[in-house]
Amino acid sequence: MTRLWNEPADFADEMIDGFVAANGRYVRRVPGGVVRSTASPAGQVAVVIGGGSGHYPAFGGLVGPGLAHGAAMGNLFASPSTQQVFSVAKAADNGGGVFFSYGNYAGDVLNFDAAQERLRAEGTACETVTVTDDIFSATVDEKHKRRGIAGDLTVFRIAGAAAASGADLAEVTRLAQHANERTRSFGVAFTGCTLPGADDPLFTVPEGRMAIGLGIHGEPGIDETGIPTADGLAELLVEKLLAEVPDGVDAVRGARVVPILNGLGSLKYEEMFVVYRRIAQLLADAGIDIVDPHVGEYCTSFDMAGTSLTLFWLDDVLESLWETPVDTPAYRRGSVAPQERSDAAATADVADVIEPGDEASRAAAATVLAAVRTIAETVDAHVGELGRLDAIAGDGDHGIGMQRGSHAALAAAETAVDAGAGARTTLARAADAWADKAGGTSGALWGVILNAIAAKLGDEGSPDAAAVAAGVAAGSRGVTDYGKAEVGDKTLVDALVPFTSTLTQAVDAGARLTDAWRTAADAATRAADATADLLPRMGRARAHGQNSVGTPDPGAISLALIVTAVGELLTARKSPKENAHA
Repeated sequence: MTRLWNEPADFADEMIDGFVAANGRYVRRVPGGVVRSTASPAGQVAVVIGGGSGHYPAFGGLVGPGLAHGAAMGNLFASPSTQQVFSVAKAADNGGGVFFSYGNYAGDVLNFDAAQERLRAEGTACETVTVTDDIFSATVDEKHKRRGIAGDLTVFRIAGAAAASGADLAEVTRLAQHANERTRSFGVAFTGCTLPGADDPLFTVPEGRMAIGLGIHGEPGIDETGIPTADGLAELLVEKLLAEVPDGVDAVRGARVVPILNGLGSLKYEEMFVVYRRIAQLLADAGIDIVDPHVGEYCTSFDMAGTSLTLFWLDDVLESLWETPVDTPAYRRGSVAPQERSDAAATADVADVIEPGDEASRAAAATVLAAVRTIAETVDAHVGELGRLDAIAGDGDHGIGMQRGSHAALAAAETAVDAGAGARTTLARAADAWADKAGGTSGALWGVILNAIAAKLGDEGSPDAAAVAAGVAAGSRGVTDYGKAEVGDKTLVDALVPFTSTLTQAVDAGARLTDAWRTAADAATRAADATADLLPRMGRARAHGQNSVGTPDPGAISLALIVTAVGELLTARKSPKENAHA
């Protein structure tokens, strides 16, 4: 378990601060993560990687000459927010375009893609390759849905090497995609991992058993078996990976491979060396040439006891790029010439001016603030249960992420109201703070929902029921457009869509907002409960299929809890206009 922390909510930020303090020769702090502290050639493609914290040396530990130019670092096991990714990319950009790469997880895809759209809108060329090396997370026919685990390293290294060689953005992207196609990984675990401040691990493995096909965010394994001997584990790993050799590779005719035996956090190096001894024998017996074997920690899962094997199948071009020298805080290969320090310009502080709303809108802003406070209190009251639901087939951090986001939203709303903001500005500030501090899928989606509602409230006058319903409807459309989930996928959408449609119908029929909201909240609660019967088709839970049947989706449940609590607040704060049935 994790033993050392101050406040669990501050752990990731304090960790990054300490990492930078210890590695100033390589990296400097920027909002959202780190970038190189050394100079890069003008016009060089900037390789920006990232993901949640808790995976060291991924992702900040891989920033330096020959590898990444920057890393967006989210909270523990939560994707960085759109703003974090955007900020790191802006700081890393050398004028040659930005290449993004990260593990294929829903929250990362949402936030990196949104940051990419913002950069492109500003005129910065961007491309992306998501890493999909985990063979157990989807079939060959759907390998585009696979997760990224320790195979991140091979894709990141090839992209970094290509950029260092002077390749343009299109060529860096092509080579990174080629590396991804030639990378396969498979992992096992003997224990789960425990986040700072948590009483229990995100999942458990029975004594004497081993989880097969685990994720790197505390997701439980897809299968389970008895713990084999070290040789038996080596044989399992090699057998599974040799059963799926990439197209274009002839494994029986002198194929060349980089084997990477990755420790997930608390497995001892000595144990891994015993396992690797047999892996090397098996690969040699199969007629495969081993190139630059790696045994160590490259992508961890906090304190998880487990390991994964990655096979990176080389060709002449990939092998040549693989030889590129690398010098980063946690990973070094070859000899890198001394680097000049970056002459990074200090970022000027921009005054944060809030335009006041009119008297009616300021009164509405007080209700917005009360609603955001109610949301935070509701999440606090259910944070443990939301985490428990998420741990069954996800990664167990939904409650923590919602708590982090809702409290950031509350602080932003309080600041806005104190400055005299109207309803729109107050809720928009809360939305942006939620998305930025929560990160992950839920952070991004709640940012979309709240911003859409804010846009309909305005900073002048008092919003009526039609405006609120229109905002909720716009938020629902934004979520489905942004996240691509549909009703039946076992996500937040399963509760959001019936809430939206019921609210709109009731308001259109002339119901008071409080009555319409309460009816809609009931519909959302019923729909959220019904997700227990569904198989997940989106997000991290998708790979675990039957594990979550019988348990409702935590995102749908949290939305139902929130809209129910807000409905009770609205009823208690009925305006005179509403009491008059205006």
